[in-house]
Amino acid sequence: MFKRLVAGATVAMLATTAVSAVPALSVNAASKKVDLKELNVQFVPSSQADTIQAKAKPLEKLLKKELGIPVHVTISTDYNTVVEAMGSGKVDMGFLPPDPYVQAHKQYGAKVILQSQRYGINDKKNDGSDTDKLVDYYRALVVVKKDSGIKNVKDLKGKKIAVQNPTSDAGYIFPVVDLKKKGMNVVKNSDLVTVKGHDQGVISVVNGDTDAAFVFDDARNLVKEDNPDVFKDTRVLKYTTKIPNDTITLRKGVSKADSKTIQKAMIKVSKTDKGKKVMKDVYSWAGVTKSTDSNFDTVRKYQNKVEDIK
Repeated sequence: MFKRLVAGATVAMLATTAVSAVPALSVNAASKKVDLKELNVQFVPSSQADTIQAKAKPLEKLLKKELGIPVHVTISTDYNTVVEAMGSGKVDMGFLPPDPYVQAHKQYGAKVILQSQRYGINDKKNDGSDTDKLVDYYRALVVVKKDSGIKNVKDLKGKKIAVQNPTSDAGYIFPVVDLKKKGMNVVKNSDLVTVKGHDQGVISVVNGDTDAAFVFDDARNLVKEDNPDVFKDTRVLKYTTKIPNDTITLRKGVSKADSKTIQKAMIKVSKTDKGKKVMKDVYSWAGVTKSTDSNFDTVRKYQNKVEDIK
């Protein structure tokens, strides 16, 4: 699951341009383990873009060591930018949430090679703490202020709800569909306010700018350093059904041999101390596991359902 705070269309252009503008560095042929001359990797920020850039940058050296080619890490501004960059061949590997992955697969033949693992959230404690169990799914939640008059989903009628853009699984698709199943059409009956990043969704509720927010479980951890009472001051109105975890996806055109080598390299890197730190700092991942396209059939069903909600 990904979370993001974008900087605007101009940055999107710069991020994409940066990928194509980076010159290929010389490579020792003896150490080269793939046919690709370089690997361009792009992340979607889960919070402040400049912060994520610094946290993700070490992946360049880690992967270069395993693959024997230059690796360039850049940060996109939103999901669609990564999908389009992969479609045009400017990005070789994208860290994509489920919905954008499904789009990239359908539109451009992108292939998932890995799926993230996280420790589950201990929802019963309502403090954002982890369980000791690794899972390959997460949930979205509807968060409201603790003293809010919103007691059930139908109370969301006429209320302002902070959401992510319509391609966000946790920030839009899954909450919208699951609420509709419970008889609440928020697209028609609520005021949906798009914010840039799940942290901003939580903050909007804390500050009283919105009445509720659709965020991943538990996005309140993103803001508890600056808002230490966030778990005391908010509560969860509803959890969604399980959402498949985020992906590491390769563009169409990367050979099967290279795909397998990159997959093995990422698994190896994710088990190193430095690799674990990158995965945790950027997306709160605890590891990666092999994945297949069929794991995301649930996402496709939800995509179809959300398109019919007006």
